[in-house]
Amino acid sequence: MSDVYMSGKFVGTVEDGESFAGFLREERRRGSLSENANVFYDAATNEVHVEAAKGRLRRPLIVVRDGSPLLTSEHVEKLARNELKWSDLVKQGIIEYVDAAEEENVLVAFFEDELTSEHTHLELTPLAMFGVVTGLVPYANFNSAQKVNTGSKNQKQALGFYASNYMIRMDMDVNLLHEPQNPVVRSVLHDISDYEKHPSGQNLVVAVMSYKGYNMEDAIIINKGSIDRGMGRGSYYRPMISEELRYSGGLVDEICIPSKDVKGYKSEKDYRFLEEDGIIYPEAPIKEGDVVIGKTSPPRFLSSMEQYSLSAETRRESSVAMKHGEEGVVDFVLITESSEGNKLVQVKIRDQRIPEVGDKFSSRHGQKGVIGIIVPEADMPFTASGITPDIIFSPHSIPTRMTLAHLIELIAGKTGALAGRYVDGTVFASEPEEKIRKELLSLGFRNNGLETFYNGETGEQFEVSIFVGDMYYLRLKHMVANKIHSRARGPIQLLTRQPTEGRAKEGGLRLGEMEKDTFVAHGAAMLLKERFDSDRTIVPVCESCGMVAIYDEFKRRSYCQVCGESAISFIEISYAFKLILDEFKSLVLYPQLKLKTKY
Repeated sequence: MSDVYMSGKFVGTVEDGESFAGFLREERRRGSLSENANVFYDAATNEVHVEAAKGRLRRPLIVVRDGSPLLTSEHVEKLARNELKWSDLVKQGIIEYVDAAEEENVLVAFFEDELTSEHTHLELTPLAMFGVVTGLVPYANFNSAQKVNTGSKNQKQALGFYASNYMIRMDMDVNLLHEPQNPVVRSVLHDISDYEKHPSGQNLVVAVMSYKGYNMEDAIIINKGSIDRGMGRGSYYRPMISEELRYSGGLVDEICIPSKDVKGYKSEKDYRFLEEDGIIYPEAPIKEGDVVIGKTSPPRFLSSMEQYSLSAETRRESSVAMKHGEEGVVDFVLITESSEGNKLVQVKIRDQRIPEVGDKFSSRHGQKGVIGIIVPEADMPFTASGITPDIIFSPHSIPTRMTLAHLIELIAGKTGALAGRYVDGTVFASEPEEKIRKELLSLGFRNNGLETFYNGETGEQFEVSIFVGDMYYLRLKHMVANKIHSRARGPIQLLTRQPTEGRAKEGGLRLGEMEKDTFVAHGAAMLLKERFDSDRTIVPVCESCGMVAIYDEFKRRSYCQVCGESAISFIEISYAFKLILDEFKSLVLYPQLKLKTKY
Protein backbone atom coordinates (compact mmCIF):
# COMPACT_ATOMS: atom_id res chain seq x y z
CA MET A 1 0.00 0.00 0.00
CA SER A 2 1.17 3.54 -0.81
CA ASP A 3 0.26 6.70 1.10
CA VAL A 4 -1.07 9.59 -0.97
CA TYR A 5 -0.40 13.23 -0.01
CA MET A 6 -2.15 16.24 -1.52
CA SER A 7 -0.12 19.45 -1.09
CA GLY A 8 1.61 17.89 1.93
CA LYS A 9 -1.61 16.59 3.62
CA PHE A 10 -2.38 12.87 3.91
CA VAL A 11 -5.54 12.05 1.90
CA GLY A 12 -5.56 8.24 1.71
CA THR A 13 -3.84 5.09 0.45
CA VAL A 14 -3.69 3.20 -2.86
CA GLU A 15 -2.59 -0.35 -3.70
CA ASP A 16 0.13 0.49 -6.25
CA GLY A 17 1.60 3.99 -5.94
CA GLU A 18 3.58 3.91 -9.18
CA SER A 19 0.67 2.88 -11.41
CA PHE A 20 -1.60 5.38 -9.59
CA ALA A 21 0.89 8.20 -10.35
CA GLY A 22 0.95 7.06 -13.99
CA PHE A 23 -2.88 7.02 -14.10
CA LEU A 24 -3.05 10.61 -12.75
CA ARG A 25 -0.59 11.77 -15.41
CA GLU A 26 -2.66 10.20 -18.19
CA GLU A 27 -5.80 11.87 -16.81
CA ARG A 28 -3.98 15.20 -16.80
CA ARG A 29 -2.96 14.77 -20.45
CA ARG A 30 -6.55 13.92 -21.37
CA GLY A 31 -7.75 17.10 -19.71
CA SER A 32 -9.88 15.54 -16.96
CA LEU A 33 -7.32 16.65 -14.32
CA SER A 34 -5.97 20.21 -14.04
CA GLU A 35 -2.80 20.79 -16.06
CA ASN A 36 -1.55 22.70 -13.01
CA ALA A 37 -1.22 19.50 -10.94
CA ASN A 38 2.03 17.55 -10.71
CA VAL A 39 2.45 13.98 -9.45
CA PHE A 40 5.58 12.50 -7.86
CA TYR A 41 6.02 8.88 -6.79
CA ASP A 42 8.75 8.45 -4.17
CA ALA A 43 9.98 4.84 -4.48
CA ALA A 44 12.19 5.10 -1.36
CA THR A 45 9.27 5.87 0.98
CA ASN A 46 6.51 4.35 -1.23
CA GLU A 47 4.53 7.62 -1.23
CA VAL A 48 2.61 9.55 -3.90
CA HIS A 49 2.75 13.36 -3.68
CA VAL A 50 0.26 15.44 -5.67
CA GLU A 51 1.11 19.15 -5.84
CA ALA A 52 -1.06 21.96 -7.19
CA ALA A 53 0.00 24.83 -4.93
CA LYS A 54 1.38 28.21 -6.03
CA GLY A 55 5.05 29.16 -6.14
CA ARG A 56 6.48 26.06 -7.85
CA LEU A 57 9.00 26.30 -10.65
CA ARG A 58 7.70 24.37 -13.67
CA ARG A 59 9.12 23.91 -17.13
CA PRO A 60 7.59 22.66 -20.41
CA LEU A 61 8.70 19.34 -21.97
CA ILE A 62 7.51 17.37 -25.03
CA VAL A 63 5.81 14.10 -24.05
CA VAL A 64 7.43 10.95 -25.50
CA ARG A 65 5.57 7.64 -26.13
CA ASP A 66 7.36 4.42 -27.15
CA GLY A 67 10.54 6.29 -28.06
CA SER A 68 8.92 8.89 -30.34
CA PRO A 69 7.77 12.45 -29.44
CA LEU A 70 4.06 13.35 -29.67
CA LEU A 71 4.99 16.66 -31.32
CA THR A 72 5.17 16.03 -35.08
CA SER A 73 6.26 18.13 -38.04
CA GLU A 74 2.53 18.70 -38.82
CA HIS A 75 2.09 20.43 -35.46
CA VAL A 76 5.14 22.63 -36.15
CA GLU A 77 3.78 23.63 -39.58
CA LYS A 78 0.38 24.49 -38.08
CA LEU A 79 2.10 26.59 -35.41
CA ALA A 80 3.99 28.47 -38.14
CA ARG A 81 0.71 29.14 -39.97
CA ASN A 82 -1.00 30.27 -36.71
CA GLU A 83 -3.56 27.46 -37.05
CA LEU A 84 -2.44 26.11 -33.68
CA LYS A 85 -1.47 27.81 -30.42
CA TRP A 86 0.91 26.83 -27.63
CA SER A 87 -2.06 26.48 -25.25
CA ASP A 88 -3.63 23.95 -27.67
CA LEU A 89 -0.51 21.76 -27.46
CA VAL A 90 -0.71 21.86 -23.66
CA LYS A 91 -4.45 21.02 -23.69
CA GLN A 92 -3.86 18.08 -26.06
CA GLY A 93 -1.19 16.66 -23.74
CA ILE A 94 1.60 17.01 -26.33
CA ILE A 95 3.50 19.41 -24.10
CA GLU A 96 3.28 19.27 -20.31
CA TYR A 97 4.74 21.31 -17.47
CA VAL A 98 6.88 19.38 -14.99
CA ASP A 99 7.91 20.67 -11.55
CA ALA A 100 11.06 19.86 -9.54
CA ALA A 101 9.46 16.86 -7.79
CA GLU A 102 7.91 15.21 -10.86
CA GLU A 103 11.19 15.70 -12.70
CA GLU A 104 12.61 12.95 -10.43
CA ASN A 105 10.27 10.42 -12.16
CA VAL A 106 11.06 11.38 -15.76
CA LEU A 107 13.91 10.67 -18.18
CA VAL A 108 14.49 13.63 -20.49
CA ALA A 109 16.38 13.45 -23.79
CA PHE A 110 18.35 16.46 -25.05
CA PHE A 111 17.87 15.80 -28.76
CA GLU A 112 15.44 13.68 -30.79
CA ASP A 113 18.15 11.36 -32.11
CA GLU A 114 19.05 10.40 -28.51
CA LEU A 115 15.54 9.03 -27.78
CA THR A 116 15.17 5.43 -26.54
CA SER A 117 12.10 3.47 -25.37
CA GLU A 118 12.96 4.40 -21.76
CA HIS A 119 12.68 8.15 -22.33
CA THR A 120 9.49 9.86 -21.14
CA HIS A 121 10.14 13.43 -22.30
CA LEU A 122 12.13 15.46 -24.82
CA GLU A 123 13.56 18.96 -24.35
CA LEU A 124 11.93 21.67 -26.50
CA THR A 125 15.47 22.95 -26.96
CA PRO A 126 18.48 22.61 -24.64
CA LEU A 127 18.57 26.43 -24.63
CA ALA A 128 15.42 26.35 -22.48
CA MET A 129 17.46 25.36 -19.41
CA PHE A 130 19.05 28.84 -19.44
CA GLY A 131 17.53 32.21 -18.59
CA VAL A 132 17.23 35.02 -21.14
CA VAL A 133 20.55 36.68 -20.29
CA THR A 134 22.49 33.41 -19.87
CA GLY A 135 21.19 32.31 -23.28
CA LEU A 136 23.03 35.27 -24.84
CA VAL A 137 26.41 33.71 -23.91
CA PRO A 138 27.76 32.14 -27.14
CA TYR A 139 29.17 28.60 -27.13
CA ALA A 140 28.23 28.38 -23.42
CA ASN A 141 28.30 24.56 -23.52
CA PHE A 142 32.11 24.77 -23.85
CA ASN A 143 32.46 26.65 -20.54
CA SER A 144 32.44 25.49 -16.94
CA ALA A 145 28.96 26.08 -15.44
CA GLN A 146 30.20 28.61 -12.90
CA LYS A 147 31.64 30.90 -15.58
CA VAL A 148 28.47 30.71 -17.69
CA ASN A 149 26.67 32.04 -14.63
CA THR A 150 29.29 34.77 -14.09
CA GLY A 151 29.08 35.73 -17.77
CA SER A 152 25.33 36.17 -17.37
CA LYS A 153 25.80 38.41 -14.31
CA ASN A 154 28.43 40.52 -16.12
CA GLN A 155 26.11 41.19 -19.05
CA LYS A 156 23.60 42.69 -16.61
CA GLN A 157 26.26 45.14 -15.39
CA ALA A 158 27.38 46.21 -18.85
CA LEU A 159 26.99 49.76 -20.17
CA GLY A 160 24.62 49.90 -23.09
CA PHE A 161 21.67 51.62 -24.70
CA TYR A 162 18.97 51.03 -22.09
CA ALA A 163 16.11 53.20 -23.43
CA SER A 164 15.59 55.32 -26.51
CA ASN A 165 13.94 58.14 -24.51
CA TYR A 166 16.87 58.46 -22.07
CA MET A 167 17.13 62.19 -22.87
CA ILE A 168 13.86 63.01 -21.09
CA ARG A 169 13.98 60.35 -18.36
CA MET A 170 15.00 61.01 -14.76
CA ASP A 171 16.57 57.72 -13.70
CA MET A 172 18.95 57.18 -10.80
CA ASP A 173 22.55 56.24 -11.54
CA VAL A 174 22.39 55.66 -15.29
CA ASN A 175 25.25 54.64 -17.57
CA LEU A 176 25.10 54.89 -21.34
CA LEU A 177 27.59 53.57 -23.92
CA HIS A 178 28.12 56.06 -26.74
CA GLU A 179 28.66 53.67 -29.62
CA PRO A 180 27.23 50.22 -28.82
CA GLN A 181 27.47 47.48 -31.45
CA ASN A 182 25.81 44.20 -32.31
CA PRO A 183 27.91 41.10 -31.52
CA VAL A 184 29.37 39.23 -34.50
CA VAL A 185 29.05 35.94 -32.59
CA ARG A 186 25.43 35.69 -31.48
CA SER A 187 22.80 33.20 -30.38
CA VAL A 188 19.14 32.64 -31.26
CA LEU A 189 18.17 34.65 -28.17
CA HIS A 190 19.77 37.76 -29.65
CA ASP A 191 17.09 37.66 -32.36
CA ILE A 192 14.26 36.69 -30.00
CA SER A 193 15.09 39.48 -27.51
CA ASP A 194 15.55 42.17 -30.22
CA TYR A 195 19.11 42.65 -28.95
CA GLU A 196 20.01 45.05 -31.77
CA LYS A 197 17.60 47.57 -30.22
CA HIS A 198 19.50 47.63 -26.91
CA PRO A 199 23.10 46.46 -27.46
CA SER A 200 25.62 46.75 -24.62
CA GLY A 201 29.12 46.07 -25.90
CA GLN A 202 31.59 46.47 -28.75
CA ASN A 203 33.46 44.12 -31.09
CA LEU A 204 37.16 44.47 -30.35
CA VAL A 205 40.41 42.89 -31.55
CA VAL A 206 41.82 40.85 -28.65
CA ALA A 207 45.33 39.37 -28.52
CA VAL A 208 46.13 36.70 -25.91
CA MET A 209 49.63 37.45 -24.59
CA SER A 210 51.53 38.91 -21.65
CA TYR A 211 52.89 42.45 -21.93
CA LYS A 212 55.41 43.68 -19.35
CA GLY A 213 53.30 42.17 -16.54
CA TYR A 214 50.62 44.86 -16.74
CA ASN A 215 47.92 42.27 -17.35
CA MET A 216 48.69 40.08 -14.34
CA GLU A 217 45.79 38.95 -12.13
CA ASP A 218 43.09 39.23 -14.84
CA ALA A 219 43.97 42.83 -15.71
CA ILE A 220 43.80 43.88 -19.36
CA ILE A 221 45.97 46.23 -21.40
CA ILE A 222 44.18 48.76 -23.61
CA ASN A 223 45.34 50.52 -26.75
CA LYS A 224 45.19 54.30 -26.24
CA GLY A 225 44.43 54.77 -29.94
CA SER A 226 41.24 52.73 -29.50
CA ILE A 227 40.10 54.94 -26.61
CA ASP A 228 40.84 58.06 -28.67
CA ARG A 229 38.64 56.63 -31.44
CA GLY A 230 35.76 56.17 -28.98
CA MET A 231 36.13 52.65 -27.61
CA GLY A 232 34.24 52.13 -24.35
CA ARG A 233 33.24 55.78 -23.96
CA GLY A 234 30.07 56.46 -22.08
CA SER A 235 28.03 58.99 -20.14
CA TYR A 236 26.95 58.86 -16.51
CA TYR A 237 23.65 60.50 -15.57
CA ARG A 238 22.41 61.34 -12.08
CA PRO A 239 19.41 63.42 -10.96
CA MET A 240 19.39 65.99 -8.16
CA ILE A 241 15.94 66.60 -6.69
CA SER A 242 14.48 69.26 -4.40
CA GLU A 243 10.92 69.92 -3.28
CA GLU A 244 9.24 72.96 -1.65
CA LEU A 245 7.87 71.25 1.47
CA ARG A 246 5.09 72.64 3.65
CA TYR A 247 5.38 72.62 7.44
CA SER A 248 2.91 73.11 10.29
CA GLY A 249 2.02 76.72 11.08
CA GLY A 250 1.88 77.74 7.41
CA LEU A 251 5.66 77.67 6.97
CA VAL A 252 7.08 76.65 3.57
CA ASP A 253 10.39 76.08 1.82
CA GLU A 254 11.29 78.50 -0.94
CA ILE A 255 13.34 77.69 -4.05
CA CYS A 256 15.30 80.90 -4.70
CA ILE A 257 18.79 82.39 -4.48
CA PRO A 258 19.37 82.54 -0.69
CA SER A 259 19.94 86.07 0.66
CA LYS A 260 23.07 86.81 2.69
CA ASP A 261 21.20 87.06 6.01
CA VAL A 262 20.04 83.41 5.79
CA LYS A 263 21.62 81.12 8.40
CA GLY A 264 24.24 78.86 6.72
CA TYR A 265 24.80 81.09 3.64
CA LYS A 266 27.65 79.55 1.61
CA SER A 267 29.47 82.10 -0.59
CA GLU A 268 28.65 84.09 -3.70
CA LYS A 269 30.92 81.84 -5.76
CA ASP A 270 28.83 78.74 -4.87
CA TYR A 271 25.61 80.38 -6.15
CA ARG A 272 27.13 81.80 -9.35
CA PHE A 273 25.28 79.40 -11.74
CA LEU A 274 21.79 80.07 -10.33
CA GLU A 275 19.31 82.08 -12.39
CA GLU A 276 16.67 84.44 -10.95
CA ASP A 277 14.35 81.57 -9.97
CA GLY A 278 17.13 79.91 -7.93
CA ILE A 279 17.60 77.03 -10.41
CA ILE A 280 20.73 76.31 -12.48
CA TYR A 281 20.68 76.64 -16.29
CA PRO A 282 21.34 73.70 -18.71
CA GLU A 283 24.89 73.01 -19.93
CA ALA A 284 26.48 74.70 -16.90
CA PRO A 285 29.86 73.06 -16.07
CA ILE A 286 29.76 72.31 -12.32
CA LYS A 287 32.18 70.89 -9.76
CA GLU A 288 31.94 69.87 -6.10
CA GLY A 289 30.39 72.52 -3.81
CA ASP A 290 28.50 74.32 -6.60
CA VAL A 291 24.82 74.86 -5.80
CA VAL A 292 22.40 73.33 -8.33
CA ILE A 293 19.06 74.24 -6.71
CA GLY A 294 19.00 77.17 -4.25
CA LYS A 295 16.55 76.74 -1.37
CA THR A 296 15.79 78.24 2.05
CA SER A 297 13.76 76.57 4.79
CA PRO A 298 12.17 77.76 8.03
CA PRO A 299 14.24 77.15 11.20
CA ARG A 300 14.27 73.61 12.56
CA PHE A 301 13.16 74.48 16.10
CA LEU A 302 10.66 77.18 17.03
CA SER A 303 10.18 78.29 20.63
CA SER A 304 6.75 79.61 21.71
CA MET A 305 7.84 83.26 21.47
CA GLU A 306 9.60 83.07 18.14
CA GLN A 307 6.44 81.95 16.31
CA TYR A 308 5.07 85.51 16.45
CA SER A 309 8.19 87.30 15.24
CA LEU A 310 9.36 85.35 12.21
CA SER A 311 11.72 87.36 10.09
CA ALA A 312 14.00 86.56 7.13
CA GLU A 313 17.02 86.19 9.43
CA THR A 314 15.58 83.07 11.07
CA ARG A 315 15.41 81.07 7.83
CA ARG A 316 18.11 78.50 7.13
CA GLU A 317 19.98 77.48 3.96
CA SER A 318 18.97 74.07 2.53
CA SER A 319 20.21 74.19 -1.09
CA VAL A 320 21.12 71.10 -3.13
CA ALA A 321 24.83 71.23 -4.00
CA MET A 322 27.32 68.91 -5.71
CA LYS A 323 28.81 66.43 -3.24
CA HIS A 324 32.48 65.81 -2.53
CA GLY A 325 34.39 64.50 -5.58
CA GLU A 326 31.55 65.03 -8.08
CA GLU A 327 31.60 67.02 -11.29
CA GLY A 328 29.69 67.19 -14.57
CA VAL A 329 27.49 69.26 -16.84
CA VAL A 330 23.81 70.12 -16.28
CA ASP A 331 21.96 68.10 -18.92
CA PHE A 332 18.29 68.75 -18.31
CA VAL A 333 16.13 70.80 -15.89
CA LEU A 334 12.57 69.78 -15.05
CA ILE A 335 10.14 71.92 -13.02
CA THR A 336 6.94 70.13 -12.04
CA GLU A 337 4.64 69.35 -9.10
CA SER A 338 4.82 66.46 -6.64
CA SER A 339 1.81 64.27 -5.81
CA GLU A 340 1.10 66.60 -2.82
CA GLY A 341 0.98 69.63 -5.12
CA ASN A 342 4.32 71.07 -4.03
CA LYS A 343 6.80 72.59 -6.47
CA LEU A 344 9.36 69.94 -7.49
CA VAL A 345 12.63 70.64 -9.29
CA GLN A 346 14.72 67.89 -10.87
CA VAL A 347 18.11 68.56 -12.44
CA LYS A 348 19.91 65.86 -14.42
CA ILE A 349 23.72 65.93 -14.31
CA ARG A 350 25.78 64.44 -17.14
CA ASP A 351 29.41 63.36 -16.95
CA GLN A 352 31.48 61.88 -19.79
CA ARG A 353 33.31 58.70 -18.78
CA ILE A 354 36.44 57.83 -20.78
CA PRO A 355 38.05 54.47 -19.90
CA GLU A 356 40.92 54.91 -17.43
CA VAL A 357 43.23 52.64 -15.43
CA GLY A 358 41.10 50.69 -12.97
CA ASP A 359 37.87 50.62 -15.01
CA LYS A 360 36.29 47.19 -15.34
CA PHE A 361 35.80 45.28 -18.60
CA SER A 362 34.55 41.77 -19.26
CA SER A 363 33.87 39.28 -22.04
CA ARG A 364 30.56 37.37 -22.09
CA HIS A 365 32.26 34.38 -20.46
CA GLY A 366 32.87 35.81 -17.00
CA GLN A 367 36.47 36.80 -17.87
CA LYS A 368 36.32 40.10 -16.05
CA GLY A 369 39.29 42.35 -15.31
CA VAL A 370 40.33 45.95 -14.84
CA ILE A 371 42.57 48.06 -17.08
CA GLY A 372 46.18 47.62 -15.92
CA ILE A 373 47.75 50.16 -18.28
CA ILE A 374 46.79 52.22 -21.32
CA VAL A 375 49.57 51.90 -23.92
CA PRO A 376 50.17 54.45 -26.71
CA GLU A 377 49.24 52.95 -30.10
CA ALA A 378 52.81 53.28 -31.35
CA ASP A 379 54.08 50.99 -28.55
CA MET A 380 51.42 48.28 -28.97
CA PRO A 381 52.46 44.97 -30.59
CA PHE A 382 51.09 44.57 -34.12
CA THR A 383 50.46 41.73 -36.57
CA ALA A 384 52.21 41.12 -39.88
CA SER A 385 49.16 42.57 -41.64
CA GLY A 386 49.39 45.75 -39.54
CA ILE A 387 46.49 45.09 -37.15
CA THR A 388 46.98 46.52 -33.65
CA PRO A 389 44.85 44.82 -30.96
CA ASP A 390 42.45 46.92 -28.88
CA ILE A 391 42.95 44.69 -25.83
CA ILE A 392 45.78 42.44 -24.66
CA PHE A 393 44.30 39.63 -22.58
CA SER A 394 46.33 37.50 -20.17
CA PRO A 395 46.75 33.81 -21.14
CA HIS A 396 46.88 32.83 -17.44
CA SER A 397 43.16 33.60 -17.10
CA ILE A 398 42.15 30.57 -19.18
CA PRO A 399 43.47 27.26 -17.67
CA THR A 400 41.88 27.38 -14.21
CA ARG A 401 38.62 28.98 -15.43
CA MET A 402 38.13 26.49 -18.30
CA THR A 403 36.35 29.11 -20.44
CA LEU A 404 36.95 27.42 -23.78
CA ALA A 405 34.14 29.45 -25.35
CA HIS A 406 36.24 32.59 -24.81
CA LEU A 407 38.85 31.17 -27.18
CA ILE A 408 36.28 29.77 -29.62
CA GLU A 409 34.58 33.18 -29.79
CA LEU A 410 37.91 34.78 -30.73
CA ILE A 411 38.19 32.48 -33.76
CA ALA A 412 34.47 32.72 -34.62
CA GLY A 413 34.53 36.52 -34.32
CA LYS A 414 37.63 36.72 -36.52
CA THR A 415 35.94 34.56 -39.17
CA GLY A 416 32.69 36.52 -38.99
CA ALA A 417 34.48 39.86 -39.29
CA LEU A 418 36.54 38.72 -42.30
CA ALA A 419 33.61 37.01 -44.03
CA GLY A 420 31.21 39.87 -43.24
CA ARG A 421 28.58 37.67 -41.57
CA TYR A 422 27.16 36.81 -38.16
CA VAL A 423 28.26 33.53 -36.56
CA ASP A 424 25.66 31.41 -34.76
CA GLY A 425 26.94 30.51 -31.30
CA THR A 426 23.66 29.23 -29.79
CA VAL A 427 24.20 26.81 -26.88
CA PHE A 428 24.23 23.14 -28.02
CA ALA A 429 23.25 24.19 -31.56
CA SER A 430 26.16 26.38 -32.61
CA GLU A 431 28.18 26.35 -35.80
CA PRO A 432 30.84 23.63 -35.35
CA GLU A 433 34.37 24.79 -34.59
CA GLU A 434 35.85 22.69 -37.47
CA LYS A 435 33.64 24.47 -40.05
CA ILE A 436 34.70 27.90 -38.73
CA ARG A 437 38.39 26.91 -38.77
CA LYS A 438 38.11 25.77 -42.41
CA GLU A 439 36.44 29.07 -43.36
CA LEU A 440 39.18 31.03 -41.58
CA LEU A 441 41.82 29.07 -43.55
CA SER A 442 40.04 29.86 -46.83
CA LEU A 443 40.11 33.58 -45.88
CA GLY A 444 43.91 33.49 -45.85
CA PHE A 445 44.58 33.13 -42.11
CA ARG A 446 45.91 30.24 -40.06
CA ASN A 447 43.05 28.04 -38.86
CA ASN A 448 44.33 27.93 -35.27
CA GLY A 449 43.98 31.71 -34.77
CA LEU A 450 47.74 32.29 -34.39
CA GLU A 451 49.53 35.16 -36.11
CA THR A 452 53.06 36.53 -36.23
CA PHE A 453 53.42 39.57 -33.99
CA TYR A 454 56.02 42.34 -33.89
CA ASN A 455 57.19 44.32 -30.88
CA GLY A 456 55.73 47.83 -31.12
CA GLU A 457 58.74 49.44 -29.42
CA THR A 458 61.65 47.71 -31.17
CA GLY A 459 60.02 46.35 -34.33
CA GLU A 460 61.48 42.89 -33.64
CA GLN A 461 59.45 39.82 -34.45
CA PHE A 462 58.23 37.85 -31.42
CA GLU A 463 59.67 34.34 -31.24
CA VAL A 464 56.20 32.88 -30.63
CA SER A 465 52.96 33.20 -32.55
CA ILE A 466 50.16 35.05 -30.75
CA PHE A 467 46.52 33.95 -30.57
CA VAL A 468 44.42 36.86 -31.84
CA GLY A 469 40.83 37.34 -32.89
CA ASP A 470 37.67 39.43 -32.65
CA MET A 471 35.46 39.39 -29.61
CA TYR A 472 32.42 41.12 -28.09
CA TYR A 473 33.68 42.97 -25.01
CA LEU A 474 31.57 44.73 -22.38
CA ARG A 475 32.42 47.78 -20.31
CA LEU A 476 30.96 47.30 -16.84
CA LYS A 477 29.44 49.99 -14.62
CA HIS A 478 32.15 49.67 -11.94
CA MET A 479 34.30 52.74 -12.62
CA VAL A 480 37.15 54.35 -10.72
CA ALA A 481 35.48 57.78 -10.97
CA ASN A 482 32.55 56.50 -8.86
CA LYS A 483 34.70 54.74 -6.27
CA ILE A 484 37.95 56.68 -5.77
CA HIS A 485 38.09 57.83 -2.18
CA SER A 486 40.75 59.24 0.15
CA ARG A 487 40.86 61.55 3.14
CA ALA A 488 43.41 63.28 5.36
CA ARG A 489 41.25 65.32 7.75
CA GLY A 490 37.60 66.18 7.53
CA PRO A 491 34.18 66.07 9.18
CA ILE A 492 33.60 63.92 12.30
CA GLN A 493 30.50 62.43 13.93
CA LEU A 494 29.10 64.32 16.89
CA LEU A 495 28.55 61.30 19.13
CA THR A 496 31.79 59.32 18.78
CA ARG A 497 34.11 62.00 17.33
CA GLN A 498 35.20 59.43 14.74
CA PRO A 499 35.35 60.32 11.01
CA THR A 500 32.03 60.27 9.14
CA GLU A 501 31.13 57.24 7.06
CA GLY A 502 30.84 57.06 3.28
CA ARG A 503 32.47 58.57 0.22
CA ALA A 504 29.86 61.28 -0.37
CA LYS A 505 30.22 62.57 3.20
CA GLU A 506 34.01 62.83 2.90
CA GLY A 507 34.29 59.87 5.25
CA GLY A 508 37.31 58.00 6.55
CA LEU A 509 38.52 54.51 5.68
CA ARG A 510 37.91 52.11 8.56
CA LEU A 511 40.85 50.00 9.62
CA GLY A 512 39.96 46.79 11.48
CA GLU A 513 41.88 43.97 13.14
CA MET A 514 42.62 42.21 9.85
CA GLU A 515 43.86 45.38 8.16
CA LYS A 516 46.03 45.98 11.23
CA ASP A 517 47.57 42.52 10.70
CA THR A 518 48.53 43.38 7.12
CA PHE A 519 50.38 46.52 8.29
CA VAL A 520 52.23 44.49 10.92
CA ALA A 521 53.10 41.84 8.31
CA HIS A 522 54.49 44.57 6.03
CA GLY A 523 56.73 45.79 8.83
CA ALA A 524 54.79 49.06 9.11
CA ALA A 525 53.50 48.58 12.66
CA MET A 526 54.44 52.16 13.65
CA LEU A 527 51.93 53.41 11.08
CA LEU A 528 49.19 52.06 13.37
CA LYS A 529 49.99 54.76 15.95
CA GLU A 530 48.73 57.30 13.45
CA ARG A 531 45.95 55.09 12.02
CA PHE A 532 44.29 54.29 15.33
CA ASP A 533 44.03 57.80 16.82
CA SER A 534 41.25 59.27 14.71
CA ASP A 535 39.24 59.90 17.92
CA ARG A 536 42.11 60.45 20.36
CA THR A 537 41.10 62.59 23.32
CA ILE A 538 42.65 63.65 26.67
CA VAL A 539 40.40 63.31 29.71
CA PRO A 540 40.95 64.09 33.43
CA VAL A 541 40.65 60.99 35.64
CA CYS A 542 40.33 60.95 39.44
CA GLU A 543 43.11 58.81 40.91
CA SER A 544 41.13 57.82 44.03
CA CYS A 545 37.74 56.73 42.56
CA GLY A 546 38.77 56.10 38.91
CA MET A 547 35.90 58.14 37.38
CA VAL A 548 36.24 60.67 34.57
CA ALA A 549 36.66 64.04 36.30
CA ILE A 550 35.91 67.60 35.19
CA TYR A 551 38.29 70.24 33.86
CA ASP A 552 37.00 73.83 34.16
CA GLU A 553 38.39 75.73 31.16
CA PHE A 554 37.72 79.20 32.66
CA LYS A 555 39.03 78.66 36.19
CA ARG A 556 41.83 76.44 34.92
CA ARG A 557 41.16 73.85 37.62
CA SER A 558 40.19 70.15 37.77
CA TYR A 559 37.97 68.43 40.31
CA CYS A 560 36.14 65.12 40.75
CA GLN A 561 32.33 65.08 41.01
CA VAL A 562 32.50 62.18 43.50
CA CYS A 563 35.58 62.94 45.64
CA GLY A 564 35.71 66.71 45.31
CA GLU A 565 39.27 68.04 45.43
CA SER A 566 41.55 65.03 44.81
CA ALA A 567 44.52 64.06 42.65
CA ILE A 568 43.58 64.33 38.97
CA SER A 569 45.61 62.85 36.10
CA PHE A 570 45.15 63.65 32.41
CA ILE A 571 45.20 60.47 30.29
CA GLU A 572 44.98 59.85 26.56
CA ILE A 573 42.15 57.50 25.46
CA SER A 574 39.89 56.90 22.49
CA TYR A 575 36.74 59.02 22.62
CA ALA A 576 34.67 55.92 21.75
CA PHE A 577 36.05 54.34 24.97
CA LYS A 578 35.05 57.41 26.96
CA LEU A 579 31.57 57.09 25.38
CA ILE A 580 31.16 53.46 26.50
CA LEU A 581 32.18 54.44 30.05
CA ASP A 582 29.36 57.00 30.00
CA GLU A 583 26.95 54.36 28.69
CA PHE A 584 27.95 52.03 31.54
CA LYS A 585 27.12 54.81 33.97
CA SER A 586 23.66 55.14 32.41
CA LEU A 587 23.13 51.44 33.24
CA VAL A 588 24.09 52.20 36.90
CA LEU A 589 27.41 50.38 36.48
CA TYR A 590 30.59 51.78 38.05
CA PRO A 591 33.45 51.76 35.49
CA GLN A 592 36.60 52.37 37.55
CA LEU A 593 39.85 53.31 35.79
CA LYS A 594 42.87 52.13 37.78
CA LEU A 595 45.82 54.29 36.78
CA LYS A 596 49.42 53.13 36.77
CA THR A 597 52.57 55.08 35.99
CA LYS A 598 54.20 54.17 32.65
CA TYR A 599 57.71 54.38 34.02
